[in-house]
Amino acid sequence: MADLQVAPWTLAIPVKRTAIAKSRLAAAYPQHRPELARSFAVDTTAAALASPLVRAVLVVTDDPVVAADVTAVGARVVPDLPATGLNEALLHGATVAAAEFPDHGVVALSADLPALRPAELTAVLAACVAPRSFVIDLPGTGTTLLAAAPGVALDPRFGVGSALAHQASGAVPIELSGIESVRRDVDTAADLAHAVQLGVGPATADVMSLVLGAATGTEGLAC
Repeated sequence: MADLQVAPWTLAIPVKRTAIAKSRLAAAYPQHRPELARSFAVDTTAAALASPLVRAVLVVTDDPVVAADVTAVGARVVPDLPATGLNEALLHGATVAAAEFPDHGVVALSADLPALRPAELTAVLAACVAPRSFVIDLPGTGTTLLAAAPGVALDPRFGVGSALAHQASGAVPIELSGIESVRRDVDTAADLAHAVQLGVGPATADVMSLVLGAATGTEGLAC
């Protein structure tokens, strides 16, 4: 792993206030949606910090509970001063990252990767040799990761059809096998079920245990 230390990255992870995040999970998880959104962010952050290619994680958020939780696992919190949307939050995080770590590449990473595995993230980051690279989500239309080399503008274009938008902007798709955990972002109940099959992190597993307990009238069941 020592060879991996030569190409450090700083990650920017944007997190909405959990009171409004993951609205598409509300029908399936009406009582636990905010806790799920928070747990996704915590597990994503912790897994990212475990990669030897990641030197720092900046979580861009105005949610005080998320801020406390990600700080506890080792991230730094950057207030979402623009407060005008996802791409603006990422640009803000990238600006802070570039100012503090000018020799690092900058990565925008989805906060909704509860099954993220550090080894798979490391493989992706090692493959980011173009000026800008990105990972297409499992449905094939979105983006879960966008990387920019040191000194290169991130130019995030997240949103509907972001995979095509990023490719049109000159970013190069990372085409590796065995990186499902980097591609499995969670927006729907079906997405979450697949993430659970892959193996979610401890924060999400704890919430899913509560969900299962509520459904069966018991508490503390393992996911």
